[in-house]
Amino acid sequence: MEKEPIRTAPVPLTLPTPRYRTVTVSTHYWWQVVAICFLGWVLIYADRTILNPVMPQIASAFHINNTQLGLMNSIFFLTYALAQLPFGMIADKIGRRYMITLGFLIFGLMTFFSGIVSAFGAFLVVRATAGLGEASYYGPQYALSGEAIPLSKLTLGTAIINSGMAFGSSGGYLLSSYLVLQHHQHWSLPFFIIAVPTVIVGILFSLLLKEKIQVNNQPTPITPEMTQAEPAQHQIRAIFTNRNLILTFALCFCSIYAYFVVLTWLPQFLQTERGFQGTAVGFIASIVPWASIPGALFFAKVYDRFNHTKLLVCILVPVAVIALLTVGFTTNRTLLIVALIAYGLTGKLAIDPILVAFVTRQAKGTKLSTTLSAYNFIGMSGSILAPYLTGYLADKVGTMTIGFYLGAALLLLGALAFSFTKTRTSNQLEA
Repeated sequence: MEKEPIRTAPVPLTLPTPRYRTVTVSTHYWWQVVAICFLGWVLIYADRTILNPVMPQIASAFHINNTQLGLMNSIFFLTYALAQLPFGMIADKIGRRYMITLGFLIFGLMTFFSGIVSAFGAFLVVRATAGLGEASYYGPQYALSGEAIPLSKLTLGTAIINSGMAFGSSGGYLLSSYLVLQHHQHWSLPFFIIAVPTVIVGILFSLLLKEKIQVNNQPTPITPEMTQAEPAQHQIRAIFTNRNLILTFALCFCSIYAYFVVLTWLPQFLQTERGFQGTAVGFIASIVPWASIPGALFFAKVYDRFNHTKLLVCILVPVAVIALLTVGFTTNRTLLIVALIAYGLTGKLAIDPILVAFVTRQAKGTKLSTTLSAYNFIGMSGSILAPYLTGYLADKVGTMTIGFYLGAALLLLGALAFSFTKTRTSNQLEA
């Protein structure tokens, strides 16, 4: 079988001197990477969404209001976002697959404990620690997959990986609504079910994936590329002074804010303000992730062919904005479903593969995990604000529709910011 080497990148001289080694893999290896990275996102998003359909039950158990329910989600994403940059930098040094495995073991264990604790304060601590475990994934995973996937298939491969978010979101919604809302099981049961495969998949990352660098005690020849390696503080400065990256981070923040309004509050919105009950809550909430799968794959293929990020953003974002506004104001169930489908096709999960590919093309290989972690850190800051702020506004105003309107407004602002990215010259990458 024909072999192709994984693209390698130089290692900063601040590390113990490694031996550079080209890992030879099958031409089909990238599909193996895509498959396991897909499973990782399935479990991460299932863990995040099993919580949301049972928020009324959790509120009753802990005697808390919407603001505190939002805090419960926000504190998870706070630790998740704060750990992005340090974990990305550590992964670039010690090995990305080992970073992911350690994180998944923590994440799986904390998911199990989420179903055990009986006090709200303890529940917050456990969820915050679970967020810390999940923080090991984003930058290291996309760095691994970005090296393994052929450049011509990068956006498509990323879209397939990202579709795991949709499967996980839908699976989490359906699992909780079926067990708890339909069959009246205790709200902790879905946490126990998700914990076991999380640990297993974490172990598979260390067993099945190949690291681009093998560290041993043999001396390393110093190449010109290696002598140019930047200290960590210079890497961070280079990332946050790159105009295109900063504007992309801004769009990512706004897109994720809007998405986590939907992801966190849609199930409760459907129950309390639109009259859906039982398993129907999970099915209706799952429309967004399911619709995102064909949308993400289609637009990824379009991007791989035409390679024009700005044009696609200008097409997708306005449709997503109109869809969010419609979700907020309509009381017609058919129109609500149409709006959710439209948002799924054009929203965060459709935009994200395009933005990840754009960021990957902007970043230097020596700091790819760090750059992607910075991208996700800024973006996931939106997920910190969205659950808490939407809950707070719902308590003050008396309706969750205000959250959908705010998410739509921010998404439009993010697209406007992204329109100021600079197009590269003909021998460089496009914007």
